[in-house]
Amino acid sequence: MPEVMVLPELTATPIAGSDPALAEALAAAHLPTEDLADPGRYFFVFSDASGAICGFGGYELPGGHALIRSMVVPETARGRGLGSAILAALLDKVTAAGAREAWLFTKHAAPFFSHRGFRARARYEVPPPVLATKQASSVCPITAVVMSRPLPV
Repeated sequence: MPEVMVLPELTATPIAGSDPALAEALAAAHLPTEDLADPGRYFFVFSDASGAICGFGGYELPGGHALIRSMVVPETARGRGLGSAILAALLDKVTAAGAREAWLFTKHAAPFFSHRGFRARARYEVPPPVLATKQASSVCPITAVVMSRPLPV
């Protein structure tokens, strides 16, 4: 029988893409930081009830599609359901904004995302507005895995 996981309660606080804590957390996880301050990106710092920072995440909405990006949980805090909780919060936000499918590019976290309903896709399947983002066109390497999942209507 699968193990039941209780996800933590987190508070999502909007932050600017230029926030140094975001860039530091992403750099520590070897994730890109090149276009964080560009317009059209929404980022959040996630904290627990004590106020401790549990991670960061963000998204873009190119052409009405959702692009999940810059999601990171500090290595010392992994394995406690924080990534799942952050992803769920981001998916709730993009669904509320009207997106019907979420996309992402990842070099190392494909298993994490596939366990949460994302499936690998070919680049030719990516909608043109998502493919035209800096994340897709220049920030992420061509070797990054492209993944998507439908969102609730």
